Amino acid sequence: MKTSLIDYTLHLADNALILGHRNSEWTGHGPILEQDIAISNIALDLIGQARNFYQHAAQLIGKEEVTEDSLAYLRDGWDYKNCLLVEQPNGDWAQTILRQFFFSAYQYYFYQQLLHSSDAQLAAIAEKSLKEVTYHLRWSAEWVIRLGDGTEESNTRIKNALDGLWKFTGELTIPSEYEITLLKENISVDLPGIKKSWENKVKEVFEEATLKFPPEKTEKGELVWMQTGGKTGSHTEHLGYILAEMQFLQRAYPGSEW
Repeated sequence: MKTSLIDYTLHLADNALILGHRNSEWTGHGPILEQDIAISNIALDLIGQARNFYQHAAQLIGKEEVTEDSLAYLRDGWDYKNCLLVEQPNGDWAQTILRQFFFSAYQYYFYQQLLHSSDAQLAAIAEKSLKEVTYHLRWSAEWVIRLGDGTEESNTRIKNALDGLWKFTGELTIPSEYEITLLKENISVDLPGIKKSWENKVKEVFEEATLKFPPEKTEKGELVWMQTGGKTGSHTEHLGYILAEMQFLQRAYPGSEW
């Protein structure tokens, strides 16, 4: 079970780190100064969450050479366990906003449940992170509404973002083997259990944004296909580019410190 707990903690850390890094790419490039600062602060919140999870994972692994930095900067792409959604490109502002909204809505309900984890450290991280995610969700939801119910161009852009990102949302609530194992010990979160809450929140915001919630089944009655694999190390090509940039300094100059 210890291996499953390490994998789970790394999964949570990787989710936060990769999305935090993605958001940081907007720093200095936001549409207006206020929103530039907002997306940068969200990036900092996520990277802070990642640090807490990596520190916990390092303690669980229990090796002197394993630290939060080595876990973030010295693993290869196939070792990362983040959901595919968070590694998707920023695209335009609409795509970044919708990616953040989908993930923040997930984290909001996820952390509410993780508060009750039998792992005291995970529960403590969830308690702190929930306060941050509450703001992330409100901010991103307001932007989805603003874009969806705005101009013809903004509506088109958010619809294009929806077409590109929706297939990555299913993985958020599909449990991996290590999540199923830990659920028996009341450590992990019952993902199918929070799926309905996530869907209801998305539907609520979409209705105000004049966006259609994608159907669960095709016209032939088949479930809409969802892309998975990130939780077990199978990623899109985008993660490789993220890691090449993010890990360059540590790999070029091992052990460097500020």
